[in-house]
Amino acid sequence: MKRPILIHPDPRLKKVCAAVPDLSDALRTLADDMLETMYAAPGIGLAAPQVGVLDRLIVLDCVKEEDGPARPLVMFNPEVVAASADINVYEEGCLSIPDQYAEVTRPKVVEVEWMDRNGNPQRETFDGLWATCVQHEIDHLNGKLFIDYLKPLKRQMITRKMQKLKRERGRGS
Repeated sequence: MKRPILIHPDPRLKKVCAAVPDLSDALRTLADDMLETMYAAPGIGLAAPQVGVLDRLIVLDCVKEEDGPARPLVMFNPEVVAASADINVYEEGCLSIPDQYAEVTRPKVVEVEWMDRNGNPQRETFDGLWATCVQHEIDHLNGKLFIDYLKPLKRQMITRKMQKLKRERGRGS
């Protein structure tokens, strides 16, 4: 089931999420809903707080080729355990900050540990776009948005645009 995506500024997007102590069918359903929502948006990553759930859960799929096989990842309690000194600069966007993009500098390679949908521990090294995406989504779990990396003036300008968008959509600000 597709879920509505929260738009910045929303206080839930600035909250630190709670660790998932135990997997339940409800959490697996949430993960499936988040993948459906992410693909429909369309996006390459989505964090639980973006759909109003303050649990440490992210989904991502950075396969960009039209004919490439999808590689949906579901990560409960993801954590960066190692990061390279080499950096990458990507123009990032966010489903909670529609149509706004800015360059963000992050480690080029990260090693991440998480629990999969079956409760099994996983560990993988991500590079390039995958590394940027997983870091962006983990930031969401810590109440941080990509615009928090920007200079205050640019961040305020984007926030004002989002407030205007929310008013236009009739959601209030």
